[in-house]
Amino acid sequence: MSLLRQALHDHSFVCVMEFVPKPSAKRFAELASIMAREHLCGWPLAVSIGDRVGSALDLSPLDACQSFETPVPTLLHFSGKDRERQELLAQLPRMDAAGLDQLLVLTGDRLPGHTPGQRPVRYLESVAALQIVRQARPDWLLGAALNPFKYREEEGGAQYFKAEKKLAAGADFFILQLGFDFQKYREAQRWMQRQPTPRPLLACVMALTEGRAAMLEHVAGVTVSPAMRRVLAAEAAVSKSFASQRGIERLALQIIGLRLLGYAGINLSGVHSLEQFVALEQALDTRLAQVQTLDDWQTAWDQAWQMAGVETVSFHPPGHPWQEGQRGVRASALEQTRYHLLSALHHQVFDRQTLLSRAFGWGVRQPLWSTPKAARLLHRLERSLKRPLVGCDTCGQCRLQDTLYICPETCPKGLANGPCGGTQLNRCEFGDRECIHSRKYRTAVTVGQTEVLTQRLIPCVEVGGRQRSSWPRWFAESATSVGNEARQELTQG
Repeated sequence: MSLLRQALHDHSFVCVMEFVPKPSAKRFAELASIMAREHLCGWPLAVSIGDRVGSALDLSPLDACQSFETPVPTLLHFSGKDRERQELLAQLPRMDAAGLDQLLVLTGDRLPGHTPGQRPVRYLESVAALQIVRQARPDWLLGAALNPFKYREEEGGAQYFKAEKKLAAGADFFILQLGFDFQKYREAQRWMQRQPTPRPLLACVMALTEGRAAMLEHVAGVTVSPAMRRVLAAEAAVSKSFASQRGIERLALQIIGLRLLGYAGINLSGVHSLEQFVALEQALDTRLAQVQTLDDWQTAWDQAWQMAGVETVSFHPPGHPWQEGQRGVRASALEQTRYHLLSALHHQVFDRQTLLSRAFGWGVRQPLWSTPKAARLLHRLERSLKRPLVGCDTCGQCRLQDTLYICPETCPKGLANGPCGGTQLNRCEFGDRECIHSRKYRTAVTVGQTEVLTQRLIPCVEVGGRQRSSWPRWFAESATSVGNEARQELTQG
């Protein structure tokens, strides 16, 4: 049993070192010296290797893992950005050969150079990727990401809806996005405890200074509030060493607080040298002797965010204190009308039960449409009708019924099962639009269709099926389903 699997099984707090595998011998040597210690304050130590976090020039997680002279307990990442199913499946036997059986499955942040409206970039989203790996490797330990640091109802609710799908798709544990708001840590924990089969939660943590906060402004989905920035600026004004020491002390307290809350462990980011690791361990040793209860911890945590002349810190963006479970949004009249009209249209033409839909299905399943010229004509017809209406890109596998008639292809990443973690107050990571999954959430809550967003796991679109009409396949699947039901009835009879 792997170290991480054993720790999660035994409910032992675990430290997972996050490593971005840049092609640098020094970085590998520094991590090796840290991993040689095997523990942080007695907690078992593993490493997680990021997948193209910095650039496409980073080593692959598997190649990076195999670069260590002494094997280390490793959790590989798989990022779906600019990837298809076959690339994920091709990695699995290579991991088998290396004796690795655990994977953190991520959709991935924005691919550098990806600009909406130019060359489409496909993202193999995490829900579909989890299903693929779980089916291919039933016994593997699979992790997924969750970002609870959301401060608008739509984006926060949609995050938790998608997390339910990740659980259903096979996630064994979650690693939370980097954050600092303990109300949100508690919120994520309460949400998990309400699930039929709760899974362990780990939290991504990092020592925060003014310089780090400036860097994190460019990391999608990470929230550092203006009030936090003012404290960090006041620390930096004293001295760089003072600010650094305060950052380490807060990191130690953050780790202790997570352990007291019952988190399974941490994903430790931003520690790149043995010197930094030892400084954190010393700060932890000091604080562990002082902080024994959550009340003790809360007092110490509040003090760690105080500076003379600076107002009391708040961790949420100004005016946006939303917490999970609060319901108040409603879809606009236009959004509701759009949903009801498209739902009625779908029922009449694609329900497979009405006379019109049966006639239409019979027509598009005729052998004529299987010829190349006729197939191109049907493709152009579908695209010309649906693109102005819903933004369709004729992916060949229409999912509109499962997405409340908001086309996944209008998401720059093409995500169908829910949002990535990169939204900020409902704005898409790309910054040019509202996240379509926030619109889906509003509509679902208003029309009473939230189960669509929590229960329907939508498979990935195969690359070979794109740019063709979805209509023949839609009605062919209906015919296949009817045939299977008829055979079952005969068998049972």
